[in-house]
Amino acid sequence: MLHRLPTPEGLGYLKRMNIRTTSLGCTRNGRAILSGISFDLADGTCLVLRGSNGVGKTTLLKTLAGLLPLQQGSLQIDRDQVAYAGHLDAVKAQLTVEENLQFWAGIYGTGDIRTVLKKLDLSALADRPAHALSAGQKRRLGLARLLVSKRSIWLLDEPTASLDSQSTALVARVISDHCAAGGTAILSTHLELPIRKVLTLDLGKFTSKSADSEPDPFLDEAFA
Repeated sequence: MLHRLPTPEGLGYLKRMNIRTTSLGCTRNGRAILSGISFDLADGTCLVLRGSNGVGKTTLLKTLAGLLPLQQGSLQIDRDQVAYAGHLDAVKAQLTVEENLQFWAGIYGTGDIRTVLKKLDLSALADRPAHALSAGQKRRLGLARLLVSKRSIWLLDEPTASLDSQSTALVARVISDHCAAGGTAILSTHLELPIRKVLTLDLGKFTSKSADSEPDPFLDEAFA
């Protein structure tokens, strides 16, 4: 059980929010993967999901995002405040960096993207077609849409994949700033990121018995 932390003041554009799970159970391809997950996450905090490849980090994030159904238990979360970033970067290759962010700004009904370009160190790349970006630059562009969304709950699946140490530090700072402004972040990573006010959850403690008895190496690699 993760205990509620104090909620910071001065949320800016972010609304107050708590995420609560009670005896949550998750399935993957019809097979029970995780069970008995309970935590209460307050505004302004970051929860890092730990565990070996295939333990169910992606499955839990997709369940929280509403992309997979609950198997059991209950979940309290405002899906209208959720922004999810999975393994794919959601980048349109034929559009420039700026056009990609303008597209997402239109989807979310938000405003100027210049601040976001600067925050993710993308200003100099604004006119570059996305197909000409490096893997790390595409990753930063994909994560930039979280800032464009102006949503308070970020669900991030390995957000530092394909990033060098400098870009990894940049992403960690962006997540820290989001939480310092009163947002909430839940992410999976194998790295120790310099993020303020971090809680950790080892999903290995919640592996379903059926998952233990029916290993599937292919799925374990596909859904790390």
